[in-house]
Amino acid sequence: MKTLGETVSHFCSECGGGDLVYDQDSGEIICRKCGLVVEESTIDTGPEWRAFSLKEKKNRPRVGPPSSLSFHDKGLSTMIGPIGRDALGRRIPQETKYKMFRLKKWNRRSMRNAAEDRNLSKAMGELQRISEKLHIPSIVQERAALIYRKTLKRGIIRGRSISSMVAASLYVACRMTQTPRTLDEVERHSSIDKKDIARCYRLLIKELNLRTLVPKAQLRVPKIASEVELSENTQRKAIEILEEAERLKITVGKAPMGMAAAALYLACMMNGENRTQKDIAYASGVTEVTIRNRYMELKRSLDLERFKT
Repeated sequence: MKTLGETVSHFCSECGGGDLVYDQDSGEIICRKCGLVVEESTIDTGPEWRAFSLKEKKNRPRVGPPSSLSFHDKGLSTMIGPIGRDALGRRIPQETKYKMFRLKKWNRRSMRNAAEDRNLSKAMGELQRISEKLHIPSIVQERAALIYRKTLKRGIIRGRSISSMVAASLYVACRMTQTPRTLDEVERHSSIDKKDIARCYRLLIKELNLRTLVPKAQLRVPKIASEVELSENTQRKAIEILEEAERLKITVGKAPMGMAAAALYLACMMNGENRTQKDIAYASGVTEVTIRNRYMELKRSLDLERFKT
């Protein structure tokens, strides 16, 4: 909507001029040259407030947040707020207040009346909790919520715990979006055993006909490097080593976390950063033996002279 004094793309029917402005106070489009009111009583669909900064504009939306699959009701339900005073600040009579409390209670119950709604309410709460612990991006959380809703709609969840299916859905979403989260990390912040999550993961892949991407070792490098406080130069060198190893198909069949830890250890040796295998093994969650074996494979197969520059 045009603001006061801003030129609009109309032409005056009286003088043929195109110098028209919109008067926000009167809702009229006026020709600046001859003064003719070209259009009147226009509807202002803009906000009823003013914002003097980008932060104020974001904090004053005209509507609520967008719908989201990570809420059991997709964020579209109506909530009755705190009861005490009306819009004019006057006290609500005690009898009316009791009625409002009852309405609020039954409104809350009606949103979880069906079994599916109760299931989704518990599942989305669990999904939100695990996602916050693992720092999962919102787009991955949305994907996990969509996968869980599909399992619920097809009846796959019947006979299985909600928590295990939520954890498996989140792990599937992480694999599909190449988000570097391991099954051990999901188990650590869930109340379900790793074997049960893996079993539900395989079930989801089979029943929903999903395709997960092969996890890349390069995506694990920043996480390990931040734990042992390595420089950016060492991280870049480790990624270059892993990219060359992937090109030569050395990483095929190897655990990505073990390859990333070995590449980081090799990059540390080349850059003169003193980090022991024990430190990197603790940060990556793999054993020192795994790091030594992968380190020797990389050292044998790669031309390390090209990485020394």
